[in-house]
Amino acid sequence: MQYLWAFLIGGLICAVGQVLIDYTKLTPARILVSFVVAGVFLGGIGVYKYISDLAGAGASVPLTGFGYLLAKGVKEAVDEKGFLGVFTGGLTACAGGIAAAMTFGLLMSVLFKPKSRS
Repeated sequence: MQYLWAFLIGGLICAVGQVLIDYTKLTPARILVSFVVAGVFLGGIGVYKYISDLAGAGASVPLTGFGYLLAKGVKEAVDEKGFLGVFTGGLTACAGGIAAAMTFGLLMSVLFKPKSRS
């Protein structure tokens, strides 16, 4: 049942993105930022935790999950360190994912050579 919920919730998030691409004049960058901000907002008011518990990776893999992770990290750091946690919490919470993305990006750039589009 968990796979079904992950598929449905993740698919719904992707479908919203596709509708925004097809029927609005928003650029992809604005849509991506909107998804991160939506994840931060839903995480800040406590709704995204229930979505993430229900859907698992279907909710944590899309960009809304990244926004939720940022909000969760800031909330935990503020509870632990006070006002300084506002500045350090988000980066501390998602440091592993950012480091992995940078490492794999560097590895792929070393292993493969890009071809020109001309």
